[in-house]
Amino acid sequence: MSNNSALFSSDCATSSQVTVNVAITYLFFFLFPVALLLNGIAAWVSLHLPSTSTFIVYLKNLVASDLLLTLTLPVTAASMLPEAAVELRIFACRYSYVIFYCCLYTSIALMGLISLDRFFKIVRPCGKMLGQNVIFSLVMSTLVWMGLFGFTVIPTIILTDQTPVNITGDFCISLKSLAGVTIHKNVVISMEILFWLVSILIVFCYICITLKVLQSFQKSGSNNSQGKNKTKLRVFLILFVFFVCFVPLHVMRVPFTQYEIFGIEGCAQMWVVIVQKFFLWLSTTNVCLDPLLYIYLCKEYRDKLVDIMKAKGICVGLYSGERGETSANVG
Repeated sequence: MSNNSALFSSDCATSSQVTVNVAITYLFFFLFPVALLLNGIAAWVSLHLPSTSTFIVYLKNLVASDLLLTLTLPVTAASMLPEAAVELRIFACRYSYVIFYCCLYTSIALMGLISLDRFFKIVRPCGKMLGQNVIFSLVMSTLVWMGLFGFTVIPTIILTDQTPVNITGDFCISLKSLAGVTIHKNVVISMEILFWLVSILIVFCYICITLKVLQSFQKSGSNNSQGKNKTKLRVFLILFVFFVCFVPLHVMRVPFTQYEIFGIEGCAQMWVVIVQKFFLWLSTTNVCLDPLLYIYLCKEYRDKLVDIMKAKGICVGLYSGERGETSANVG
């Protein structure tokens, strides 16, 4: 994410563009308390879950990523405001935006690993495959964090060290050295490739899972149409949330980066910035949807949440009593 608020002080900006830009900025503020509450609860529940399965390991890492992203939202939103102080915008460009994006792609990568984990356990349940080993999940989660932080966060922070001189163009890009701009462009392209590879993986895994489950219904001669519909709903709910949240942003990233790096001029660039910012907010809503998916799709998480709430004397109505149900889990 870049701070483009200076663009809206130009002669090309209209009052409607400025209003829309500020309105989208406030959406980030409004998202923060909801995301903090949901992910705080998710973190509390996950701490009470033993890491006895690969899925729980991935889930805990996903919760950590979503919570860290949530904590960057206040600074991120405040720095987008037209009247934001230069010091705040510099801090956001160098730290908040970088961590925000890193957590966003950490979550995407972990969703891909969760999908692969579901594929191994449902479609290819052949003993203890490497992908079903808890140690393997710990190693893969660590590699995701180290890879993204090591190759995106650290170089970007180090190379965002210039004096802000470009107050009429992209503010964050003006803080980068020539090497920093090159790194930025390469990171954007790499993360774009990562997203589409994970998208293909998720679609493949959940199509295979759906076919496998429906095939098992047919072999057993079951006429449980309700069970079949629940299976389909789980799969398509996961795919729906993933693609609605992330696809628009990644379709928009290409023209936005072209403007950001090469300085494409014209009034249309303001709408490019506004639309990109809205799609970024849409992607951020995933941090609110993930905890809800945990409840609906993960039996262990749902059971533990209900147990904790009952222990605190809180009446709950979210528990369906399906303790014998096999979950397709989030991913």
